[in-house]
Amino acid sequence: MCGITGWIDWNMDLTTQADTIEKMTETLELRGPDATGTWLSQHCAFGHRRLSVMDPANGAQPMVRPAKGLDNHDCVLVYNGELYNAPELRKQLEGLGYRFRTTCDTEVLLLSYVEWGPECVEKLNGIFAFAVWQTDEQKLFMARDRLGVKPLFYRREEGRFMFGSEPKAILAHPDVPAEIDAEGLAELFVIGPARTPGHGVWRDFLELKPGHCLQYDRNGLRTFAYWQLQSTEHEENVEQTAETVRNLLADTVERQLVSDVPICTLLSGGLDSSALTALAVDYYRRTNQGNVHTFSVDYADNDKHFQAHDFQPNSDAPWIKRMNEYLSTIHHPKQFDTPELVQALEAAVLAKDTPGMADIDASLYLFCREIKKEATVAISGEAADEIFGGYPWFHREDALKAETFPWSLATGLRASLLSPELREKIRPQQYLGDRYSQAIAEVPHLDGEDETRKRMRRMSYLNITRFMPTLLDRKDRMSMAVGLEVRVPFCDHRLVEYVWNIPWEIKTAGTREKGILRKALEGVLPDDVLYRKKSPYPKTHNPNYLAAVRSQLLERLDDPACPLKPLIHESKIRELAAASDASSHLPWFGQLMSGPQLFAYLLQMDFWLKRYKVKLVL
Repeated sequence: MCGITGWIDWNMDLTTQADTIEKMTETLELRGPDATGTWLSQHCAFGHRRLSVMDPANGAQPMVRPAKGLDNHDCVLVYNGELYNAPELRKQLEGLGYRFRTTCDTEVLLLSYVEWGPECVEKLNGIFAFAVWQTDEQKLFMARDRLGVKPLFYRREEGRFMFGSEPKAILAHPDVPAEIDAEGLAELFVIGPARTPGHGVWRDFLELKPGHCLQYDRNGLRTFAYWQLQSTEHEENVEQTAETVRNLLADTVERQLVSDVPICTLLSGGLDSSALTALAVDYYRRTNQGNVHTFSVDYADNDKHFQAHDFQPNSDAPWIKRMNEYLSTIHHPKQFDTPELVQALEAAVLAKDTPGMADIDASLYLFCREIKKEATVAISGEAADEIFGGYPWFHREDALKAETFPWSLATGLRASLLSPELREKIRPQQYLGDRYSQAIAEVPHLDGEDETRKRMRRMSYLNITRFMPTLLDRKDRMSMAVGLEVRVPFCDHRLVEYVWNIPWEIKTAGTREKGILRKALEGVLPDDVLYRKKSPYPKTHNPNYLAAVRSQLLERLDDPACPLKPLIHESKIRELAAASDASSHLPWFGQLMSGPQLFAYLLQMDFWLKRYKVKLVL
């Protein structure tokens, strides 16, 4: 994994701009701590930071190879990602006469582009964001993986174009102001910590959407989709479906265990992480690679303060112990206390370049930082709940009929926390309604579906295209901020395509959430783990955390120069903070963000406005 950036300019000789492209590149140092490289030509400059995973000695970037049939012209690549079908593509290219200088997937990707051009993306199985410059046509081509595991932002203005793995790379350009407009504030206060697909939050920033390509030359810019969910009839019965799911998942895990550096799995004792760990253990045993290392996260005194509720029915600790003993993994438990979580809120903002999921981000940042001390690649269970229908809102009538994003139901409360002036500018409930309508209009329904199937397909689509990207972005940014590569097997596009068309009555086989996944894993996991009630990523339940973030927020609001004050309804915030329980179960966002996370989110917002010197353009 790596960090990439670039700059196209038709009105300037970029060979004189080495300092600028180097500054843009260095902002991504944490994503790629092992090496750096730049490439400059008259109208194109590329930068790359490398985290070495495959062929550390030879995979330097930017990578240059001759264009097909044009000895005097080149294709230049910067790439962030991992191709899981690189061996097959390499063999195919060798059959076409190509000779490789490295064993890394970077060269496989570049020569795939040399041979097949933009159509190469349809052949790729992996997670990626990349850019190729063709010196003969003076043309930029960029692409992003189908599910959007790897990020890619860009900014275009008259005569120039810039891109980066993260906004900070573009913001490092001296001509790019750190500005946010009303729509960006709507994304942060109404949609956030999620984001509308393609929205860059910063003014004039966009993000290349998952499954999309971009071409830019003197004639302008064009984006287009090369992949999207397609609805078809599902023709297999329950048993056949379970077998297909099991085979797809096993193949995906084995492909993603290939690495030239230490690899581990994240283990919570839940269905998804336990399944991936069990498959990894089986593969390691068959290939004589020794024991799998596993990592888990918990918080000081959570055993004293944990309270079960609909979104988090039980704690993870006993289940982690159960799986660790069952699989004989080498386990590394990590634990954090309240002061660490509060302090890491700022590091999480710097990793994301915007406020995020508060302590949910901060704890992941700390967790990944600890893992990085002992491994470079980790396997994680993101996306299973979105594609198999595991979240509570898939099964609650109120959420299914809410006519809004089910992870963000407190729209009236959110609006009430904003200043009257900001509410007038962004019209929060109208903005949310428009974004929801936009999402619903995209759903590829199947002719002849009854209302139940339509409703569940709609819910699945919202989760895959709107909620899942939030968690994938969180996982990428927090892990890459410490130079850890995280792979997500449930995001294999073959698996997602297949499960998308499984009818709801088969997905819930056995009348359980994710029933078909449980059935597919029979014999892989012990029954008690197989049928454990879903529990999300763990968060702290220590009341000291609420006390700390509430106190810090009130202290910030006491400062007349606090940049957050003009954006919020201060008396309403103070009223919430003064409540006896400070709304500890307030449904702010998703399963994990409630009252304490609301205060922490506002703390992150205040820090972000100050640290980035954000200018409001309203």
